[in-house]
Amino acid sequence: MAKLTSHKVLSFDVYGTLIDWESGIVTALSHGYSDLKTPRVEILHAFHNLEKETQSRHSNLPYSHLLAKLHPALASQLNLSPPSEAASQQFGESVGSWPAFPDTVAALHRLQDHFKLVVLSNTDRASFAATNDTQLPGVVFDAVFTAQDIGSYKPDGRNFEFLVGYARENWGVGKDELLQTAQSQFHDHYPAKEMGIRSAWIVRPGAVMGEQGEKGEEIWDWKFDTLEEMADAVDNEASSM
Repeated sequence: MAKLTSHKVLSFDVYGTLIDWESGIVTALSHGYSDLKTPRVEILHAFHNLEKETQSRHSNLPYSHLLAKLHPALASQLNLSPPSEAASQQFGESVGSWPAFPDTVAALHRLQDHFKLVVLSNTDRASFAATNDTQLPGVVFDAVFTAQDIGSYKPDGRNFEFLVGYARENWGVGKDELLQTAQSQFHDHYPAKEMGIRSAWIVRPGAVMGEQGEKGEEIWDWKFDTLEEMADAVDNEASSM
């Protein structure tokens, strides 16, 4: 059986895995609705469904624009007043302010000692750059691939095909040396398995969006509650070699 340390590249989902996007989304929505009383779970279920639908219909739309586009529909589903165009734009541009999980930055620095770190994210270049600057200080990724770069949103298999091709052509790394590291079963673990890529599930207990795939099956090769736990496991493997 493969070990964590037998891989050469960790490819990360960012929002949901490294970044607490659920808190970020709820906070961004509340900025336009100061008296927001809708339960958090209801907001997130509505957002997840609208995001999935909008991404499938507008795969070429940068993520910040996509968020601005779905914002009025989200407000309508939650029985909130229609937002202004400026409020929707502000919602779309909120991505860079979504907070990192408390363990993320330290864990990434530890993992960087063992692997190349790659971003495979459903966001756009500007939004991720803002996240990297403000929420992931000092973390340098070996490659960054966004939906804007690839032209499709996960779980589309083209995103993983792009990753596999880049790793092979630029680093001589095969599929069996890639490890998709992510929270979302829907966006990451299902399509990674279909591509023959092993995956580490960062559960983030309490997460609402993407936790369980729509087929009702949980797919993973390694499972950790936090990224810190994964870094501990990697360090333990490395020290015993």
